Amino acid sequence: MVESTFNVCFITMPPPPPPPRDRKSSSTSVSQVHAQATEAMAEQAYTIPVFRQRTADEGTEEYLRVSTNVEKGLTVIQDEIHRMRMATKAQVESLAIQREVKSMMYRRADLTDEIPKMPDFLVALRPHTVWEKTPVRLFCTVQGNPRPIVKWYKGGVPVDPLSAPGKYKMENKYGVHGLIISRCVVSDTAEYSAVATNQHGTATSKATVTVKSKSLSHSGPSGAGESSYLGLVPRLTQIHPSKLEVSLLDRFSVSFGVEGGSISLVCSMVVVPDLPNLPPLVQWFRDDKLLTPGQLAEMTAGGGAARLTLPHLAKDDEGLYTLRIFTQDGTAEHSAYLFVSDAAPSVAGAPGAPMSVKAYDVNADYVLVAWKPPNTVNEAPITGYFVDRSVDAWVQCNDAPVKVCKYPVHGLKEGRSYHFRVRAVNAAGVSRPSRETGRVTALDAAEDERLQGAPSAPGQVVSTRNTKSSVFVQWEPPKHLNNLVGYYIDGRAAGTKDWFPCNHKPFKHCRFVVHGLTPGESYTFRVQAANVFGLSEESQESSPISVEPALASPSAPFGITLLSCDGSSMTLAWKSPKHCGGSKVTAYYLDHRHADALLWREVNQEAVREEHCSVDNLTEGTFYEFKIQAANMAGVGVASAPSAPLKCEAWTMEEPGPAYDLSFSEVRGRSLVLLWKAPVYTGAGPVTGYLVDMAKKGSSEFITLTQERVKRCFRGFLQVSGLEEGETYVFRVRSVNSRGVGRPSDLSEPVCAKALPGTQEIVAGVDEVTGDVFLSLEACEICETSKFVWSKNYKAIGDCPRVVVTETGRSSRMTFTNPDKDDLGRYSVAVTDTDGVSSSQTLTEDALNAMLELSYAIRHPVVPLKHGLNYEILEKGHVRFWLQAVKLSPAVSYRFIVNDKEVKTGEGIKISHDVATGVIQMTVDHFTRANEGTYTVQIHDGKAKTQSSLVLVGDVFKVALKEAEFQRKEHIRKQGQHLNHRLLFFPVVANVKKETSFHWYKEDDEIVPETPPNVMSGACALPIPLFSRKDQGVFKAVLSDDRGKDTSLFDISGNVFDNIINAIAQIAGASASELVLQCTPEGIRLQCYMNYYTEEMKTVWKHKESKIASSEKMRIGGTAEMAWMQICDPSDKEKGSYTIEVSDGVQTHARTFDLSGQDRGRVVGGLPDVVTIMEEKSLSLTCTVWGEPTPEVSWFKNEQEVASTEHTKVTFEGGKFASMVITKVTPDDSGKYSINVRNKYGGEFVEITVSVYKHGEKLPEPKLGQPKAPAAAATPAPPKSPATPTKTATPSKSQTPASMKSPTPASTPVPKSPTPTPKSPTPTQSRGVKSPTPTRSMKSPTPPRK
Repeated sequence: MVESTFNVCFITMPPPPPPPRDRKSSSTSVSQVHAQATEAMAEQAYTIPVFRQRTADEGTEEYLRVSTNVEKGLTVIQDEIHRMRMATKAQVESLAIQREVKSMMYRRADLTDEIPKMPDFLVALRPHTVWEKTPVRLFCTVQGNPRPIVKWYKGGVPVDPLSAPGKYKMENKYGVHGLIISRCVVSDTAEYSAVATNQHGTATSKATVTVKSKSLSHSGPSGAGESSYLGLVPRLTQIHPSKLEVSLLDRFSVSFGVEGGSISLVCSMVVVPDLPNLPPLVQWFRDDKLLTPGQLAEMTAGGGAARLTLPHLAKDDEGLYTLRIFTQDGTAEHSAYLFVSDAAPSVAGAPGAPMSVKAYDVNADYVLVAWKPPNTVNEAPITGYFVDRSVDAWVQCNDAPVKVCKYPVHGLKEGRSYHFRVRAVNAAGVSRPSRETGRVTALDAAEDERLQGAPSAPGQVVSTRNTKSSVFVQWEPPKHLNNLVGYYIDGRAAGTKDWFPCNHKPFKHCRFVVHGLTPGESYTFRVQAANVFGLSEESQESSPISVEPALASPSAPFGITLLSCDGSSMTLAWKSPKHCGGSKVTAYYLDHRHADALLWREVNQEAVREEHCSVDNLTEGTFYEFKIQAANMAGVGVASAPSAPLKCEAWTMEEPGPAYDLSFSEVRGRSLVLLWKAPVYTGAGPVTGYLVDMAKKGSSEFITLTQERVKRCFRGFLQVSGLEEGETYVFRVRSVNSRGVGRPSDLSEPVCAKALPGTQEIVAGVDEVTGDVFLSLEACEICETSKFVWSKNYKAIGDCPRVVVTETGRSSRMTFTNPDKDDLGRYSVAVTDTDGVSSSQTLTEDALNAMLELSYAIRHPVVPLKHGLNYEILEKGHVRFWLQAVKLSPAVSYRFIVNDKEVKTGEGIKISHDVATGVIQMTVDHFTRANEGTYTVQIHDGKAKTQSSLVLVGDVFKVALKEAEFQRKEHIRKQGQHLNHRLLFFPVVANVKKETSFHWYKEDDEIVPETPPNVMSGACALPIPLFSRKDQGVFKAVLSDDRGKDTSLFDISGNVFDNIINAIAQIAGASASELVLQCTPEGIRLQCYMNYYTEEMKTVWKHKESKIASSEKMRIGGTAEMAWMQICDPSDKEKGSYTIEVSDGVQTHARTFDLSGQDRGRVVGGLPDVVTIMEEKSLSLTCTVWGEPTPEVSWFKNEQEVASTEHTKVTFEGGKFASMVITKVTPDDSGKYSINVRNKYGGEFVEITVSVYKHGEKLPEPKLGQPKAPAAAATPAPPKSPATPTKTATPSKSQTPASMKSPTPASTPVPKSPTPTPKSPTPTQSRGVKSPTPTRSMKSPTPPRK
């Protein structure tokens, strides 16, 4: 047991510690191990365990048994312990020796690494021979101490990956260096070398790369060796040596032309040596085919540019154009696509012109003309083609259109030369002619070409992202080619139905780049195959794709600038990459090195988020170089070019350091905004301003823009105006403090003063539904990663409780939560990841107040009224109360309130409305003294509401009551027999008896009178109500009994009829009242009451002695008791005297009314009906008054005259302008205000209801019967000049016009006019008077001002 216990202890000992790095630490470890082992093996006092304790008897027996062997057992235990101690010591010493050996081995390896060693290539480069358009990879392995730096060269020239992005890729993994050349071209044939360098020497490895052209060696089937569109590399038949060095500068981009126009493709270049008599060898290609100079293609090379001009564009000219220039190092080349769209058709809907017209099988009298069909997108399908030939003039060859894209032309004359062209036909018409063929001479026949039908539809179409304005489309070829000539690609924007053509000439390859798309929009594509028989069916549509750049790592940052230095650290800033790679730049990584060293060292392992960083632990007095890499979602981009050597030396100057991060916003044709950041180093004092210098690009003459206003540029931005549109500028900024002007910033990037196409500005407005005040911008360009960044005074707003920013598609809206004066300022918005989409808007106090008033009006909408509450006396004495709104919805609700009580339709009251006209009315059948009081209409239409009131009290009510009673009595009186309404025939009968019958006939048709004739009275009357021309004819009276029959005839026609009408006219003209004025919803109406009126009477209306004909403007009509003329929407032209003339054949009865105006005092404009205003604002009630002599003006509040005080100032200027201004209104100023304008000829009393509410409160609901109406918070502005008098009909001294319903208080004297009594058969001239003054809403002329 004891042995077992000791064995377990040794097995469970902890493992030895790791090996030490030096000898001293090893000795210490051995001593510690010995001490631990000795302590573990030390003997301990033995204690009898509980389970071994025994009783006295058991103990004696156990003692005897153990004592026999105890001496022997102790000896054995001691021997075993000694043996185990020795074994443990030997094991510990062995472990210590092994660790010492390993430590020495490691130290030897470290010493080996410290030995300097020049670079050496363990694996050298090897030569490669590849086909063009395939990649090649060059690899080598190099060693050295310190680790060497490897640079790559092509023909002795350093390889720069930035010169051709995506062309070269350099790798360095675990000492293996690689150069990958993607899509090799013939010009990549060269000797490549890898140069490894460290401080102890240089080593070089070289290899030759040979690129072979497929066009020179491929002999497969036709089309198998054609270069693809993406390669942009045309085939060449031979290589031309040249001793000129040519570098391409400005290159032509993707171009767009129109059929029939012209275009030039220009590429500028630098030629060394530039010899005028030895221009470089230049070749142009279209779709891999060499072009030759001619009438359709003009080529020039020299003067620093290569130019291709196409003077007569046709769709045949569409394709991929490649410029190749032979140089000393091989070739320099550039390619871009030219799109040619259809010219405007001669007939709307006609197809485009056919293309690629060629002649085949030329014989002595026969030729086969073939062509390619045009693309049809939205036009009708092509039904056929016409072929024309020309010798001296064009002649159509076929009478009926041919349906295939070939046609045999017969009847040619041998030896004669012809030109051919083709026109397409559809249901809309004939297309423009195609480009004519070259000269074709009718000679021997060529071999016949066999063609077999149209191709099948292409297969699956796939679209992928390419650039911010283009998409890469590829598809599977059709299963049945049938001599395919190419493909047409069509596109369609998402959400639309119309397709647009992407190419106008058949494209041979199964992949195509569609250019000219709108960034951020989504598109769908389809493809059609074409041959001489026509077009295939459309392919299936591709999936929608958004136009965004393909995801890639960002380009290199640039513009590294030193902002500050304290001797041990340097603060740097740089500019973000020009191309973000389709994803937001999220990190920057910095490297630095000594200016005389090759090895770069990392500055930061954690990402730097901003475009500035401090580099610490530097050596003072040492020059350093820095480079920076940007990273995004796709990875880490290429490093920037090394900065200029920067000396780590503490700045001690008193002037400030340079500003940095110069950028631009809101670039327009004549202005821009320059932005910058304040310097990090401020010098001896804070920065007090900036000097901004500007120069044109390429010029060293800077102009200081802010020399006289340095202190105005604290905020890091400046609006620069007065620029020349299209000119390019550079800027720099110098900081200023109390000690002087500091260092200038680095020059900004060149900026062209030109707005982006489709640029829009920020719009300030109010939401029509919610009433929120907002600023919004619709971007002309956007991508998936774009963000709208809003700023106030060019400081980013971020998360601010005062505004809420929302984005929808291309638009962003910033809504103010509670706008007030704190929100005034200049707001700008910039759209990230675009070409500088930005705009700004200055929010002024006036603009904010205007939007706040509009916001209040939207949140508390008002139903606009065309006419306020008015009244009208109808024929039977009924009184109609009405108002007219500008517009009503079918869901409108309203209520009439009379003397604080709501009135509803019931006995004697009818309430109705008409949505079409906007009229709301209430008719009171029996108008009595109980109806005196205040009438109010409250209207709710959706969220909008309003009310209008009319006060009928005192004299105003008495006039209305008298008129209603008079009209009621007149109606009752007219129910009996009287000459006013009927014409009576009285035949006298005699010698009759009771059985005698009497009958009336007209044209043999019996007439049954309402009252049966009484023959016994001796006279039988036939009344003819409303006598008119329809009553002409022969009337017959027949008297009969058992004694016989007697007949009497009455011929009412011709002169008899005219005499009756003249008799009626004599009675009507004599009873005619004076003309009175009636206000109607359409305008004003002149009325003349008479005993009887019919249109057959000779009645003439005149205006200023000119006869008036009935029209839409002047409507003439009448009733049985009245003649009237309606003037719709009266204007100044309708001023003057109006006359009605009724002629009875002997004399003319005339009545005249003057609408030229009166000289009584009145208000002619400027006052509202209701004003709702916020507390603490100023209220100005100003109006223009009129009258001769000058009227007196009095203001009243709640029928108490208002005196002029500091709080309420009353003025009357020039006898024309009356005003009352209340400064800082309070709720106590609420009430009913009125103005009384009077002179000796009369006056006018106008009321205004003023309601004052506190800020933030809702407008209180008006109490029943009180004339308060919700309206937009507004303060009427006083007129700046005398207003044109409103057109108010004003009666003369002896006249009072009818239906003038403006309320007048009882205290105002009203001229009384007599009212006719029932005893008088003829009403007096004042019949129908309703109010002494007209409503201010009426349009009636007034006299012009003198």
